Amino acid sequence: MGKELLSAAAGETLLLLGNEAIARGALEGGVRFVTCYPGTPSSEVPDTFFRLSQGAPYYFEYSVNEKVALEVGGGAALAGLPTLVTMKHVGVNVAADPLMTLAYVSAPGGLVLLSADDPGCHSSQNEQDNRIYARLGGLPCFEPATAQECKDMARDALLLSRRIENPVLLRTTTRVNHVRGPVVVGEMPTTPAEKPFHKDPARFVPLPASARVMHTRLRALLDGLVAEADASPYNVTSGAGDVGFITSGVSRNYLADVLAEDGLTGTVQVLELGMTYPLPENRIADFLASCKKVLIVEELEPVLETEIRALAQTRGIAVEICGKSAHLPRRGEFSTANVRQAVRAFLGRPAAVVDTLTVPADLPRRPPNLCAGCPHRAAYYAVREVYGDTAVYSSDIGCYTLGFLPPFRAADFLLCMGSSISTGAGFARASGKPVVAFIGDSTFFHSGITGLIDAVAYNHDILIVILDNRTTAMTGHQPNPGVDTTIFGENPNPVDLMALIRACGVEPVKVNPLNHKATLAALTALSQQHGPRVLVAEYPCPIHARRVGQAKKTLPARVAGDPAACLAVRDNLACPAFAMVDGAFTINAEQCDGCMFCVQLSPDIKPGKKEAK
Repeated sequence: MGKELLSAAAGETLLLLGNEAIARGALEGGVRFVTCYPGTPSSEVPDTFFRLSQGAPYYFEYSVNEKVALEVGGGAALAGLPTLVTMKHVGVNVAADPLMTLAYVSAPGGLVLLSADDPGCHSSQNEQDNRIYARLGGLPCFEPATAQECKDMARDALLLSRRIENPVLLRTTTRVNHVRGPVVVGEMPTTPAEKPFHKDPARFVPLPASARVMHTRLRALLDGLVAEADASPYNVTSGAGDVGFITSGVSRNYLADVLAEDGLTGTVQVLELGMTYPLPENRIADFLASCKKVLIVEELEPVLETEIRALAQTRGIAVEICGKSAHLPRRGEFSTANVRQAVRAFLGRPAAVVDTLTVPADLPRRPPNLCAGCPHRAAYYAVREVYGDTAVYSSDIGCYTLGFLPPFRAADFLLCMGSSISTGAGFARASGKPVVAFIGDSTFFHSGITGLIDAVAYNHDILIVILDNRTTAMTGHQPNPGVDTTIFGENPNPVDLMALIRACGVEPVKVNPLNHKATLAALTALSQQHGPRVLVAEYPCPIHARRVGQAKKTLPARVAGDPAACLAVRDNLACPAFAMVDGAFTINAEQCDGCMFCVQLSPDIKPGKKEAK
């Protein structure tokens, strides 16, 4: 989706990804400042703002990490600009420190934090439920279920935040971020009225005496918003009867499908919640009072269930409330299948016959794998040659995490972004074993620097391999502070990674990992040293290089020579360009990137020109 997100007139219908709809909604809400750290499933939101940023009416940046993104965005909101900050759910953990205080300090210009949660762990190390952050931090919370609601709620969340001068949480999930649907767009605003900053330390500086007052103000604000939640057009009741369902977020879609397919639409009551915090207490109480029993349908934690049970007890409403304890799982994504089973069990109906998808036995398997020509493959190969199974490998978050797979088996533990150095240092100190920590360039800038400083300060015996592929590859090739080229051309202000490492107290060694001989020699020398050591394995991601026009015109390889030797290389590299055709080893010329790394490992694999078709 291109400039039409900026130019589409009110009333036009666009086919938008949920994340694109969020961008349009923020624009309709008058956003003037956007910061982020990219992370699936949120990445398309900042990527959209990045593509449109040339000449757009807002400032945009890929911040160094989520904490910095929220702090920069918080500063813009304090200065009076409507602000959007985006990240995935685990990124909110990184940003939690400023987030908890920002709600006290307030956000006069308006600030919306997009938390894109990932039930089912499609691309994440956990499936935490960030609705709890809304309660913990005191943030009004919106939960869209459709592309249209993504647009509308992003707009209204920003307008609400600007009106109440408090941060607001927009909580999505993977299926909502990546849904695609028709979106009727609204008016694009004129420049919002300025809110100039007036110095008021008692309001904006949370010293203990001030913070106590700020907390009182925040609680009063949230109490006042209960009536607004009760009246919200995003909280809707439908149907009839004395059996009810309360649901929020993407679960609304699953429930609606099940009720429609089972012929139950209209025969039961449904309360759909789009503005879920503060809880619309009066509306929920009225709904409970009209039912004999209610099933609460929500993914992950029983957040609504717990609060609604408490509300029923406080109001003295005699109603049977069911949810996680009886019918629905507390982990993983919902589907129409498990929601149908829960609905039928709740209604006392026979269980549904579950349709199972039969996968043909001969269907080719496609396990996750590093791309053909990926420089990380070469780095892992060399490290394994030097260290083998004697070292313990500390891994990090990025596409290089795929190094945990055979044949490399180069990931023994992983915690979170930037943890490989710190965790690896602790393991080395506690165990006395050799430790190699792998971290990407973007992840190093994100939160690896402090781990390196700690390793230097306490002389931890660890080898740190920074896999520098000149981009943030895993989340979509976004820029990071060290890149030299983006889709818009050269980066005028790249951070010098080597100088930064030196400033932390280590003299780094840099190699091209595709030069196997030089990499092996560097690793061998480093393996004989002690203390914190850093190897920077720098070579651009081939996909990113093609995108920015920097791909080297290397001729792809084809096979000649001893098939047995070629098979040995195949088993040690697992390159997806390798193939067996009619029992013979070959290289798929369409997949081969021409990196020539395999040629260096076996004299029996010869480089050659791509054969003409």
